[in-house]
Amino acid sequence: MGAISAFSCPLNYDVEMFVKEKAVAFAEQGIAATYLVFTSHKGKPVLVGYFTLANKFLFIPDKSIDSKTLKKRISRFGSHSEDLKGYQLSVPLIAQLGKNFQDGYNELITGDELLKLACDRIAQIQIMISGKFTYVECEDKQCLIEFYTTNGFQRIADRTLNKLEKSNDTPAYLVQLIKYIR
Repeated sequence: MGAISAFSCPLNYDVEMFVKEKAVAFAEQGIAATYLVFTSHKGKPVLVGYFTLANKFLFIPDKSIDSKTLKKRISRFGSHSEDLKGYQLSVPLIAQLGKNFQDGYNELITGDELLKLACDRIAQIQIMISGKFTYVECEDKQCLIEFYTTNGFQRIADRTLNKLEKSNDTPAYLVQLIKYIR
């Protein structure tokens, strides 16, 4: 537990506080699973980052699907609602993704590598339970959108936060991006 209590993410306080205060409770409640990522540094294991996965329902509006290939893939794993004009899928959410900045450990892994570890774990899970997609939600910041799109995600929608999710320092909505896992 010492590695977790020393976890530091000055770029996103929520990422830091989640792993310190919520990850264990979410795992015990069956809400989400958090995976700690360690590497060897100066002969000892150090926590370089983590990711959290949760299974969620994702609604994708028809108007958000801009390619026939994506529509065909989504239709294989989701159900279409004519009334709602979109698809409903049960999809793993990469709910948290964070690097540990303590003692410069963030330099020991790239964000791309950490995201690939999360996607690889999802691919392993989907071999057993089926599925081919994952998604993320992030703030509407150019650097975040570019990070995910560079790693194969496609923007599909914006999700308005409800009252329970909002606080003074949270945005009004999150951008949803989806990725087909091969």
